[in-house]
Amino acid sequence: MKRSIYFKNFTTTAATVLLSFIVLGGLFSAWSYRVILGERREAMSSAAKETLRYVSAQSRYRQTDISGFEIRMALSMISRASGFDIIIADTDGIVVSCSDDEPICPHLGKPVQSGAIESLLAGNGFTGAAFSDVYGEERYAVGAVITDRDTSGPYALGFLFVSAGTGRLSDTWRQFLSVFTLLAIAVLCVAFIFSLLTTKHQAEPINEMARAASKFAKGDFTARVSDTGRDDEIGELSHAFNAMADAMERSETRRRELVANVSHELKTPMTVIAGFADGILDGTIPPESEAKYLTVISSETRRLSRLVRSLLDVSRLNTPEGAEKTGAPFDIAELIRVTLVGILPKLEAKGMEAVPELPEEPVLVQGDKDSITQVVYNLIDNAVKFANAGSALKLSLWKQGERAFVSVEDEGETIPESDMPLIFDRFHKADRSRGVDREGVGLGLYIVKTILDRHNEDIYVTSRNGVTKFTFTMRMAQGAQKAKQLD
Repeated sequence: MKRSIYFKNFTTTAATVLLSFIVLGGLFSAWSYRVILGERREAMSSAAKETLRYVSAQSRYRQTDISGFEIRMALSMISRASGFDIIIADTDGIVVSCSDDEPICPHLGKPVQSGAIESLLAGNGFTGAAFSDVYGEERYAVGAVITDRDTSGPYALGFLFVSAGTGRLSDTWRQFLSVFTLLAIAVLCVAFIFSLLTTKHQAEPINEMARAASKFAKGDFTARVSDTGRDDEIGELSHAFNAMADAMERSETRRRELVANVSHELKTPMTVIAGFADGILDGTIPPESEAKYLTVISSETRRLSRLVRSLLDVSRLNTPEGAEKTGAPFDIAELIRVTLVGILPKLEAKGMEAVPELPEEPVLVQGDKDSITQVVYNLIDNAVKFANAGSALKLSLWKQGERAFVSVEDEGETIPESDMPLIFDRFHKADRSRGVDREGVGLGLYIVKTILDRHNEDIYVTSRNGVTKFTFTMRMAQGAQKAKQLD
């Protein structure tokens, strides 16, 4: 069974918070017990000092007996005010006065443990557990010596003890701990609720991405993750996911267009070839016309060959292995001259004149020479194809900064503004923008753009008043740049 990310994150957070509170609670309990015990000890010591001061004054100046009624009433009032029990023992350690309100106190006449008396007589004071024989239970007590003075010096009149049951101290601590526990539970509940809501808020985009990815697997690339305006890692992930989805949708659209275009491009010549071949075979086409239709079949066959060759070029360029090596320098001016010589028959067939404006000195650029040759050839071939018969074809090369610029300019029909963003797309046939192109397959300019993108170079096109101009850039070779700096 699949566990929800809400449950996983919530249980992890809950366990962490709970463990933290258990550890904190344990430490806080031990610390609070020591604090409460210390405070009660200080309070008992203070009560013992005040009581000792009163009893000493009464016995010294008013000659009041430490076991007398007046002293006992004073002990009762101090006990009610402080919350502690007080007893006075004589020098033999026998209880002679108590803070109880009962007329006949059950504690009178009982002995105090000898260890407490001995510690006080030794001058060490007394603080600790005692009085199990007096009160019938272990108590925490603070003791002091009641002294008087005569001609021979100070002497002990008795012993004062202020005590409280250990159960009372524990009750105080437990009351304090119960308040802490209630507050801790409230904080835990708030933390758990907040954690659940926060986890749900954080996990929702991830769940949405999972649903979108499931749609992608079924071929639906329209799904997107909602943009909640979050400025965190989840927000960045959502933006990246949507960007990926856009790219996948565009890729799928291009793939479908490619399949449709290839099917269309293949269907026409194959239909022509099959139709004319069948006509020759079944005698529908007379023998005297066979040469004419065989010429058409030959032309369509070459067109299929060009299409297949262009598709192979596109496939090669769109693979990681097709990345161009841009480290070899070559003379692009010489490359343009050689390419122009190879295309002269096409120029002469249309009565066109080539007007090269190339520098006499070499212009060394970085790039793959064969690929750039294909770029120049495709641009010249495209220009010849759509130029007016008898017009001039202008080729220019110049340097500017760290770049060389190559332009191919022809005179023909102006490319409509609406077609300008599309001319480098696959199978965007020029017959929709600049006239009739029966020989092209709509991949020449796409190949040009792909090769230049591989070289991190740019290409621009302008078309105004019948003059169309393609211009692309090439990075100057390192050696050429150094020579230029030396000059």
